[in-house]
Amino acid sequence: MFRVIISHAKKHPSLIPLFLIIGSGGVGAGLYLMRLAVFNPDVCWDKTNNPEPWNKLSPSDQYKFYSVNVDYSRLKKDRPDF
Repeated sequence: MFRVIISHAKKHPSLIPLFLIIGSGGVGAGLYLMRLAVFNPDVCWDKTNNPEPWNKLSPSDQYKFYSVNVDYSRLKKDRPDF
């Protein structure tokens, strides 16, 4: 597969940006799916120790990727202020 891409890139150098953009889009989509699978409270991998992880969330926890209206003064602080 990669040999074919490299041979096409050598024959037609104008295809290199296309391969880079499509490759970075695929990598980005894979990383986003991995983030959803690991950090989303709706996904439960360990059903023996924590069968319902969504019940441990407080109303101030932010688990969305992007929240529009967030009052940052009410969020709990994980690190000390310097």
